[in-house]
Amino acid sequence: MSYGNPITFARFRYMPGATPPPKAALALPGGLDARYAQLMAQVEAQLASATKYSNGEVQRYTQHLLSAGGKRLRPLLTLLTAEFGDPTRPEIIDAAVAVELTHLASLYHDDVMDSAPLRRGAPSAHTLWGNHAAILTGDLLFAKASSLTAGLGPQAVRIQAEMFERLVLGQLHETLGPRTGENQVEFYLQVLRDKTASLIATAARYGAMFAQAPPNIVKAVAAYGELLGVAFQLADDVLDLTARPDASGKLPGTDLREAVLTMPVLLLRQRVTEGTATEIERSLLTALNGDLTDDATLAAVLAELQGTDVLAETQQLAASYAAAAINELARVPDGAAKQALEALAQASVTREH
Repeated sequence: MSYGNPITFARFRYMPGATPPPKAALALPGGLDARYAQLMAQVEAQLASATKYSNGEVQRYTQHLLSAGGKRLRPLLTLLTAEFGDPTRPEIIDAAVAVELTHLASLYHDDVMDSAPLRRGAPSAHTLWGNHAAILTGDLLFAKASSLTAGLGPQAVRIQAEMFERLVLGQLHETLGPRTGENQVEFYLQVLRDKTASLIATAARYGAMFAQAPPNIVKAVAAYGELLGVAFQLADDVLDLTARPDASGKLPGTDLREAVLTMPVLLLRQRVTEGTATEIERSLLTALNGDLTDDATLAAVLAELQGTDVLAETQQLAASYAAAAINELARVPDGAAKQALEALAQASVTREH
């Protein structure tokens, strides 16, 4: 099945004092490009305004990751799902900005927890200014997102609070790890649903909700967003092991080095536990559990892991979630927006960064 022009992921970049980018973050089918370029420019302008402070040092922190760029997947979803109602309602842009601010805030915290040296091709905030500044900057952006959400009404506040609870629980569960005897793969998939997919589902839900689409449509796009979020993160797990730093903005193997469990490693562990692993796979798991601070050691382990089929298995799992997300769209009207959402799900698992 064809979904129109292929969707290509690109990055928005905001430069202080500059005009927001003239093109949309994704090449959209059905003639949506021109209109969405204007809408995304409004989102960028509001993001810049929301992260502006009279104290120049504070503003340097709050605009650091904004300036570094990003796909703007979440605000784009809000704009696209608004097509199933009245897409001109002013609350839609505010909702799109709120979800992206929440995402940006979470990245500051994630990088501290993962000790990630790079984010979006730029040094992470904690490597530049320390953990305290990075954590407080994330808190500040969460506060900004909450303030903007409050202006959208009590229902939005409740949705934001429930989503934020899931986001934090996902991160906390990831930190604590599965309980004895718990299936590690299923545990990890639930972590992804909470930590990543809950915000993407909220972004999709907001667009349809504030466009006053019918309740069944709001429910369908929220379900789509949740499945898309899992697919997107599983694809990220593969990219963490395979992507070029110049394309992904992230050093390959960062998660391995910081002992952050991702799906390929969990699948490898599962094989060892079940007794189906090869001798090479058992040896590789031992190496993964060892010290990976040395660059040469990490590169060797990465090369071995890339030689197994756990990456392909993870990619297939991502594709199955993307297909399930597309199936949820059977309940929404046909048209350019639906085509774009279908293509977005496909692109989420075939992208290179």
